[in-house]
Amino acid sequence: MAVRLGVVGVLLGATAAVAPGPAAVASGAAVTPSPYAFADGARSIEGARSTADAVILKPGTAYKSSLPSSGKVSYSIELDAVSTAYVSVTAAPSPDSTVSVIDGLRVSMQDAEGNSCSVETASFGAARSPHPIAAWGMRETSPAKPLCRKAGTYYVSVERVDPKGEGSSPDAWDLELLAMTEPRTSKAGATSAPEVWDSATPQPLQGEAERRRGGAGFAVATPLDQGVWRDDIRPGQTVFYEVPVDWGRQLHVTAELGSTDSGGTGYTPGALDLALYNPARGHVADVSVGYDGDQKSGSLPPLPPVDHANRNAAIGQVGAMRFAGSYYLVAHLAESVADSFGDGPFKMTLRVRVSGAAKSGPEYAGESRPAGVFEVSDQERQAAAEGVAGGDDTAMRAVAVGGIGTGSALLVGLGVWTVVARRRSAV
Repeated sequence: MAVRLGVVGVLLGATAAVAPGPAAVASGAAVTPSPYAFADGARSIEGARSTADAVILKPGTAYKSSLPSSGKVSYSIELDAVSTAYVSVTAAPSPDSTVSVIDGLRVSMQDAEGNSCSVETASFGAARSPHPIAAWGMRETSPAKPLCRKAGTYYVSVERVDPKGEGSSPDAWDLELLAMTEPRTSKAGATSAPEVWDSATPQPLQGEAERRRGGAGFAVATPLDQGVWRDDIRPGQTVFYEVPVDWGRQLHVTAELGSTDSGGTGYTPGALDLALYNPARGHVADVSVGYDGDQKSGSLPPLPPVDHANRNAAIGQVGAMRFAGSYYLVAHLAESVADSFGDGPFKMTLRVRVSGAAKSGPEYAGESRPAGVFEVSDQERQAAAEGVAGGDDTAMRAVAVGGIGTGSALLVGLGVWTVVARRRSAV
């Protein structure tokens, strides 16, 4: 799997945020770069207006690209006839951007004959606060889905949902793309999702909160295991965490936003948004919490235990719990919170419960790409317990350690971004 730098990676992510992203270059506009931390070594590519010119995505390789304000851009991927493929697209608008109520990201996948394999849309929520959002394209080889099962070239198209809507700004968005492939199973599996599972919402986990500072992107998400975790979050900021969830285990998460001492009054709908993504960065579920200055909380909806057969479910959030691995929690505090309650930071608590006994997963007839992405390793369990991701890449660890010395300057950079976002929202 790709090396994740955890808490140290937050500092590296801030370094990446200082340099202009591909969207800023593509548009030529003087916009504040997104604070999103792209995967280290991500390759810069351009999306094609015609599928005939689409760049080929290699599974396991991270890419940086950009999305113009209108029209589709396309990429391609070459697939065999037996693997399931996922292409996740993360859009990271500049904090200077504005978005309409229904604006967002649409990702679709088609085969060479133009048949639709999947379509998914992600939006920013009621607060209209620009922040990183992700959607995935998917090619499945299930017997229940006769289309898109041939070997050959497939196309992933990306577009904005409402670029001309009221309040939407015309600037381009940065994109991060990551393709993954999942091999077929050695034996034929279930053709329907499990019918019985515990859908009761348990009592949120209690106990004293331990501090864990979130990362600035999927690639530098901070590892968490079961526990009560505390972080500070500012208006307009998005933080990323990852939780290892093995086969047979069930994830429950409650997010809390503490009361403010600013003395401000008002109400922000959708102030705190918490989204859950699976190991392929496919959206699973989310919860949105309004804020009036007093403490508020919200929980993700009940989710089934991780099971390969979940992919046969008609309900999307059940189908997304289809493999073991690192599940991502992405928390965003709407920039409009600052209008009523100041720049913060605001105290956020995550209560993470992982229940149920781990069990053996399916026997795959091959290796996933990237390797090991759909399993939980002992290294990942240790990283979750310690809060700092591990890795066997000596060079990457050296870079991470070297980055600590520039922490103060990087924090200043993040502070500048927060102030810019605050000033724009006040205009």
